[in-house]
Amino acid sequence: MSTRLPRERPPRRSFPRPAGAAGLIPAAAAALVLLLGSPLAEPGTGAAPRSGPASTAAAPLPAARPVRIDIPGLRVSAPLVDLTLDSGGKLGVPDPADRNLAGWYRDGVPPGSPGNAIVVAHVDTPTGPAAFAGLDALRPGARVDVHRADGKVATFRIYAIDEFEKSDFPSTRVYGPTKDAQLRLLTCGGAYDRSAGGYQSNVVAFARLASVRAA
Repeated sequence: MSTRLPRERPPRRSFPRPAGAAGLIPAAAAALVLLLGSPLAEPGTGAAPRSGPASTAAAPLPAARPVRIDIPGLRVSAPLVDLTLDSGGKLGVPDPADRNLAGWYRDGVPPGSPGNAIVVAHVDTPTGPAAFAGLDALRPGARVDVHRADGKVATFRIYAIDEFEKSDFPSTRVYGPTKDAQLRLLTCGGAYDRSAGGYQSNVVAFARLASVRAA
């Protein structure tokens, strides 16, 4: 899958690439499209997201590379690889040959730091369900743990989940800056239409940093 970030893409951040970090996603992954949408304008008012009460936020952390994401509600513990934009503005996606893999936008905000971190994974691959299968079924309050290279575990709590048509994707709402430490989990969803390029929607989980602990 190839992923196109809309015009209101997350701001690029200067973040040093650690030795031994995962390389760029192979070009072959571009054959499977995880299109996050490229709207010309913000959509009108739609259905309200499935959301819960605001969670208590924890103090943001200094920048550190994330290495793994755990989502107990999905029984997922997946390594995180670096994802970057190509010259056409498309974001690489995790290698579809590995169903248990997720990726974060490394030129954006590291999870746990102030701002809005972006994590992407497939809902399925040619060989079966993938890391974010069932993301749309999680409930507000569900826990997401991000293990970081600094030995910290940043725990986020999901406060809303929504599904957006790729042709009407609210870029600013999903990717826009935040003052506290937040996280967006994105995958494909909605109807699958092979002739139209695959899944027609994206599922987005909105989460906020709730606590921090040592690994």
